[in-house]
Parts: sequence; structure tokens; C-alpha cells
Amino acid sequence: MQCYRMDMSVETLISVEEYLNTSYDPDVEYVDGVLLERNVGDWLHSLVQSNLIFALRSKYPRVYVVPELRSQTRATRYRLPDVCVLLAAPKTKYLLDAAFLAIEILSEDDSMTRVMEKLEEYDRKGVPNIWLIDPRLRKMAVYSSGVLNEVRGDPIATAGDPRLELTRDEIFQDLA
Repeated sequence: MQCYRMDMSVETLISVEEYLNTSYDPDVEYVDGVLLERNVGDWLHSLVQSNLIFALRSKYPRVYVVPELRSQTRATRYRLPDVCVLLAAPKTKYLLDAAFLAIEILSEDDSMTRVMEKLEEYDRKGVPNIWLIDPRLRKMAVYSSGVLNEVRGDPIATAGDPRLELTRDEIFQDLA
């Protein structure tokens, strides 16, 4: 396996096989032969990601809660959901099936166009539950069938079985 430190300013087309057999630091998404850097390393984003993983693992020990698992959304697209919840361990090194829940956490520099494109890909892949969390505004939303609906009350929850739910306090704990 090759390891690359990302510092690419020119888009270079690579194959799916090369992407899947290469380690990037930090990891990148793969969209139609192009490597896409993600906004990572932001304190609020990292804290909320940690809160989500801890709360979901603590409350629901029978599901798999993992950060940034390479997940195929189309034959030529792999995304890295900030948090991914699976009902069973994947049969392959990367997630080829739809997750039960994909969670994206907004970073300050995220483009809404790119985020919405990603949420749509999860939806088309068949991910039944998609959440979008905004740490700066302390907002939560659920994406379904092309529509992003803000959750104004408590809790945010999944549809279907099992029902997973988190409160605002669990998600936004320790934010200044």
C-alpha cells in the first residue's frame, strides 16, 4: 500500500483501484477519478464528531459507530461520512452497502453545494437516515428524498428499526 501526504493543487485523475489501495494524510474522497480534500481539523467539528461517536456507542452498543469510513456511493465515488452507523460489520475493507445512518458535520469552510451533493449521494445509495449537524449554529437537520429538514426540538432520531436518538445536549456538549 502506498501512502501520500496531500498537497495537490492540480486535479489528477486516478483509478478507483489506486484510490482504494493508497493511504492519504489526511484521507480524501474520490469523485469520478478526482481526489477531493475535505475540511478537517477544526475544533468544533472534531468535538461534535467525538460527542456523536461517544453518545451513540454508549447508548447503542449493538451498532457499529465509526468515523470517516470510506463508503461507496456510486461505482466511481467514495465518500467519507464524518460518522457512519452500521447495523453489521462490513464484509469488505470499505463500505460497499448503504450505511444505516450517515452523519455530516459542517466545517466553517464547507460549501453548501458540495454538502448537498454528498447528502444526495447517500440518499441515492439507499442510506435510510442522513443527518447534517452545524456546530456553529447548533442546528440539526435530517435529509430525505431531496429535502433537508431542520430539527427544531429534541431529539434528532432515525426512522425505522432500531430507533437511534440523540439530544442537543449530547451532540453539542462542551461547546463554548
